Amino acid sequence: MTVNSAHPLQQYIEKSSRLVFGCMGLGGNWDDPNYGADHIKQAHLAIDTALESGITLFDHADIYTIGKAERVFGEVLKQRPELRQQIALQSKCGIRFQDGDTPGRYDFSKDYIMQSVDGILSRLGVEHIELLLLHRPDPLMEVDEVAEAFQLLTEQGKVSHFGVSNMQSQQMAYLNSALKKPLIVNQLELSLSHLAWLEEGVTAGCSGFGSSNFAAGTLEYCAQQKIQLQSWGSLSQGLFSGRDVSSQPENIVNTANLVSSLADKYQTTKEAIVLAWLMRHPGKIQPVIGTTNSSRIRDCAQSIHVNLSREDWYKLFVASRGEALP
Repeated sequence: MTVNSAHPLQQYIEKSSRLVFGCMGLGGNWDDPNYGADHIKQAHLAIDTALESGITLFDHADIYTIGKAERVFGEVLKQRPELRQQIALQSKCGIRFQDGDTPGRYDFSKDYIMQSVDGILSRLGVEHIELLLLHRPDPLMEVDEVAEAFQLLTEQGKVSHFGVSNMQSQQMAYLNSALKKPLIVNQLELSLSHLAWLEEGVTAGCSGFGSSNFAAGTLEYCAQQKIQLQSWGSLSQGLFSGRDVSSQPENIVNTANLVSSLADKYQTTKEAIVLAWLMRHPGKIQPVIGTTNSSRIRDCAQSIHVNLSREDWYKLFVASRGEALP
């Protein structure tokens, strides 16, 4: 990606990596508030394997394993403070769980953003993070209030850059209109099994196709505004890289078989093919991988060495959608 050196995305890229390690699997179960030595040991191993594989950006959210993912990661940093200089940290806020008779909800109020960041920093045991993402769009978002929170967090040295997750282009444009520092990341569900981001474009103007439920122009807006695309769910939970798909629809079975065939052709792993398919897109997608298995982390890291041909990219796209393009 060619980025003007004056743009804040440049600094982010310099501390980032082609893949992102998603920390949602650290800390144990979501229904258990406690963690132990085994969870800390698991985090050490996962972090080391990621770094050995060239992955330096670690993705958190304040809700992951009800805060334990950040706490466990913080224990690793406490034991090995030198790691902090080798990595970049991002976390997310804005999702609130149900409490009492108040339902689960989203909260982009200034007070909640500030409170959330203090909690994130405390759990991680750090003074600042490189990037804060707003986790899911809040219908009650007041952009000026968000801008005040972001500016204060910048002035306090708690957050270097800001981004969003699961937002479409108009939401980002509206928020950007109030911000002094532009958004630099948008994390979306982009994968070989969730194709709405591609379907929205290729079926535009064609009769007989339903809504893709993906807002038009989002990818183009991110490219124009130099907003880095990150993909969550990028491995489709192993659907094409080892899971039993015998009971799955025909398009899933065919795609899994094709992934296996292409892994042989490119002399790489199935995980690498799945991720390389995302990375072949001109949007320069940065996949987030959520596995804590060391072998799978290494398998994923091979994706940076795979350059799928245009023909093989389309073979995977068409196989997954289950019918010819219009």
